[in-house]
Amino acid sequence: MKTPNVFVLILVLLYINGSTEWPTHTVCKEDNLEIHYKSCDPQQDFAFSIDRCSDVATHTFNIRAAMVLRHNIKELHVKVDLIINGKTVLSYSEALCEPGHSKLIFCGKKKGEHLYYEGPVTLGIKEIPQGDYTVSAKLTNEDGVTVACADFTVKNYLDYY
Repeated sequence: MKTPNVFVLILVLLYINGSTEWPTHTVCKEDNLEIHYKSCDPQQDFAFSIDRCSDVATHTFNIRAAMVLRHNIKELHVKVDLIINGKTVLSYSEALCEPGHSKLIFCGKKKGEHLYYEGPVTLGIKEIPQGDYTVSAKLTNEDGVTVACADFTVKNYLDYY
């Protein structure tokens, strides 16, 4: 391959790599509730679904989530932000995996292993807030490296009364 061809190939590969953005996935869409997500980890997307959109209003619902780990999980921390009109109005963080104290079945998984969860999730709130907003969730390991990251866009107009 001639030098000019190699140069063009390198430029094309750099452009493709630099412009990669993950698609927005629809979790559920019904008359009064829409939830979409997009991975905010530039190196990895993941799969996430809810069995029935209407179950979200009950505060306990079944999900499926899957990904391939790019990093070990000895410790795992979650940080969740509620963002309205571009401003963080509420933040929550918690250690999910710590030595001797693990809240999840996938604590201790190694790089390259498949992470898959299917089952119930219970929200610590009775109602999902109404309106349009973003929930940003980020999982980091003991080295502060991002394990998974997603921005969930919620449009909730459910009537709870």
